[in-house]
Amino acid sequence: MADRNSADQSGKVEPQRSVLVVIPTYNERDNLEPLLTRLHDAVPEADALVVDDGSPDGTGELADKLADDDPRVTVLHRAAKAGLGAAYLAGFATALSGEYRIVVEMDADGSHAPEDLPALLAALDAPPGADVVLGSRYVHGGQVVNWPAYRNWISRSGNLYSRLALGVGIRDITGGYRVFRREVLETLTLEQVESQGYCFQIDLAWRALQAGFRVVEVPITFTERERGSSKMSNAIVAEALWKVTQWGVTRHWTRVRRHLPAFRDA
Repeated sequence: MADRNSADQSGKVEPQRSVLVVIPTYNERDNLEPLLTRLHDAVPEADALVVDDGSPDGTGELADKLADDDPRVTVLHRAAKAGLGAAYLAGFATALSGEYRIVVEMDADGSHAPEDLPALLAALDAPPGADVVLGSRYVHGGQVVNWPAYRNWISRSGNLYSRLALGVGIRDITGGYRVFRREVLETLTLEQVESQGYCFQIDLAWRALQAGFRVVEVPITFTERERGSSKMSNAIVAEALWKVTQWGVTRHWTRVRRHLPAFRDA
């Protein structure tokens, strides 16, 4: 990991802003302040970027107030709801415009426990090291709390299908609690990443693997939100299924072409 300190032209050593937690919000007023309190209790040195998509419930205004009271919190206001992936991409762009070395994805609804973040950050440097760390519900030690059976079935089925279609070993490729080294986000062609729902998480993890980055999973406890309503819909699930099928077919066809002389020599 890069050194946390850098010297300016006068020779004075200035602390480098190391960790930025990107938190997209849409109608999360009741959840935001408790989440930020827990985050800074767990990782006091982390900065938080709230990316609000014009929440009509006043989430953006609350975020501004919290930012006024805490220099570790900043707010990016977007005009309208444009999807979770698009919000994360905007947050990544903000992180890369600064000096942050580590960028974190975290949901605003409390389903991603900030108390798990130290373990995810530690996995970056724990042997053999990692470039991307996924908070995983489906490795040993991970669990899901308070999810209805149908949501659990959809999630597990989607992950199994993605593993088979894309030929990856990640057990929780749809999960949204993630830690990236800066170099990963600088290398990937982020503007080409599918920016909706499950598609965003699957596409981003798959691109990281294809680019040769080391991706590891760390167990987390995922807890269904207590306040507010889920943004998941049947349309988002259907879109992810269709996209993964397309990517899987392309992947398998490419492998077949490599073994067919007529195509290989064309």
